[in-house]
Amino acid sequence: MIPNSTHWMQHVIGVAQRGPQSGLRVGVALVSENNELICSAFEGEEGGTSWYRALRGKMQELGTSSAHSVFLTVNTLSADRSFELAELLKEVHVDRVYIGLPDPALTTYFDDDPVTARGRVDRFPDDLQREILEQNRGFYAASEQNIVRNPHYFAHRISEAVSTGLGSRGFVLSRDDVNANRGRTALASLLCQRHGIGSEEADRAVGGVLSEAFDAKYGSYDYEVDARAANPGWADDFMSVYRSVSAVPLSAVDVLNVGVGAGVEAAALFSDCPQVTFVDIAERGLANIGGRIPLSKTLASSAEDLSTLPNDSFGLYVSLRTYNSSFFDTPAAASEAHRVLKPGAAIVVSVANGFLYTQRGCVIPGLIIPGTEFVDLYRGMDTADLIGAELDRAGFKDVRIHPKTTEIYLTAVAA
Repeated sequence: MIPNSTHWMQHVIGVAQRGPQSGLRVGVALVSENNELICSAFEGEEGGTSWYRALRGKMQELGTSSAHSVFLTVNTLSADRSFELAELLKEVHVDRVYIGLPDPALTTYFDDDPVTARGRVDRFPDDLQREILEQNRGFYAASEQNIVRNPHYFAHRISEAVSTGLGSRGFVLSRDDVNANRGRTALASLLCQRHGIGSEEADRAVGGVLSEAFDAKYGSYDYEVDARAANPGWADDFMSVYRSVSAVPLSAVDVLNVGVGAGVEAAALFSDCPQVTFVDIAERGLANIGGRIPLSKTLASSAEDLSTLPNDSFGLYVSLRTYNSSFFDTPAAASEAHRVLKPGAAIVVSVANGFLYTQRGCVIPGLIIPGTEFVDLYRGMDTADLIGAELDRAGFKDVRIHPKTTEIYLTAVAA
């Protein structure tokens, strides 16, 4: 990101606030190489015209046809379902693009979407995305990207379970406190500051409530409410991704599966594997899979701490839809994955990328913005990119991303 990028993100949120209350509030700004404002506009600024028309008019008056950066709060669709930002980028040379949220009317990926088709698109941080959501609460609440469309996910929020669990232990934190400290270490540190307890006690408390929260949400989870219900070929997707990184049959590999959940996924993939170890912080899922695959080994632990497992001991590390979990420490988990894998062994990680709209039986792509009820269409790929960077930093090589129907896979090899 460019210096002062947060300033310009906040600026366009303020610009959007000038728009009519009855319409979608959108703000945009063009910034020069010298980090100076060229011009800005908002939705409905000139007789109800779009932000794009208002901005183009101002640029024509200035005689400007290029900018270093464009900051846009919402990637809006026009009446003909084309992207106004895409039109702008055809006419104006821009080096960097910053986007807050997808349009609330966007329910699938479009080929001409500049966020997915163009490289070097930066996203607004979570706190500013939440501000944009608040500006346009009615539009997003009514959209299909609202997780109320999936009652299971709407009713089982990990952050709320964590806040409640800590409160029952005497450690009262608000939902905002929890959402602002979404790493295990950060949350434990906040407990130390607020309640004057030692780091070990704080970490035990956080670990305990996380285990309870994930056990309650996923311990007896089935695919009735899962996006995979709309993708019966999800196991074939996994196998095709695995074969792209290894020619060794699964049955011949010493497998470490981290984040077993209720065991449904593991039973479908690893029932024929004689050498498999399952890891999860929630013990109910481990008990489920232990009953389904009696010869397997189980370990109650987090992906971030596999210290009871020796170095260079596994031929394959698999963690599906765990690295995008709430309060997950990706750098620590990637480092541990590299440590326990044999040199040359493969890792397969996936990011959940869709929620089942249960009444319609269709998948709404994306991931929830923390602390909200909105599924961000772009967040799955954003998250995959961040995980890929951490795998690279942890010492893995040949990091590759494989988008599939309901999740995004990443593969790499331990150097």
